[in-house]
Amino acid sequence: MKFMRPIIIALDFEDRQQVFSFLDQFEHQEQLFVKVGMELFYFEGPKILAELRKRGIQVFLDLKLYDIPNTVEQAMYQLGQQEVSMVTVHAAGGAEMIRRAKKGLLRGSQKAGVKPAHLLAITQLTSTSEEQMRSEQLVNASLTESVRHYAQLAQSSGADGVIASALEDPMIHRSTSDDFLCINPGIRLATDSVDDQKRVVTPAQAAKLGSNGLVVGRSITKAADPVAAYQKILTEWEL
Repeated sequence: MKFMRPIIIALDFEDRQQVFSFLDQFEHQEQLFVKVGMELFYFEGPKILAELRKRGIQVFLDLKLYDIPNTVEQAMYQLGQQEVSMVTVHAAGGAEMIRRAKKGLLRGSQKAGVKPAHLLAITQLTSTSEEQMRSEQLVNASLTESVRHYAQLAQSSGADGVIASALEDPMIHRSTSDDFLCINPGIRLATDSVDDQKRVVTPAQAAKLGSNGLVVGRSITKAADPVAAYQKILTEWEL
């Protein structure tokens, strides 16, 4: 599947009413790509995915699965039937879990007769600092070493890419391959607050670092003019 470098709008809303009230502002925007996360999916379920697809919107379903391999495979079998473009697991779940996730995803998409989603693995959350890794996770490796390890593990286990800070993209591509996807949250315009993110970059910086796609939430959804904010990010990204 050819991969386009998208700006993915994180739909961090409570319900479909808020979602479509927001998206109505983008009715003239072509090739819209959005992220559906835990909050929205757990409330609305698969029907929200069908409604988004009906509008021609591509979906990144970000549920960050992390469980025993069999459970993750069966969950991915269900998600593979939903005709979404990307799904996620935690790389920390291990090689067997990632392999089984890919197996379930392919089985599900084959049953539904749809293109399989890209399987992406979470390395370290962009809200995590190196100090937190050491004191809370008892990980003695550096943040960079941890991300590199998870990226290589994910690739060798069949994942199509990773979710990571754009700051780590050059290292990830060197450690894996140029076609291994790096999708990056923690994106802010230079004038924005960083909120709870620890490792943030601007769209222009992410492009130079080799990002394959950006996940942007509050910089767009909380903007006074979301469409203008989206266009500004798109302009920076495509320069």
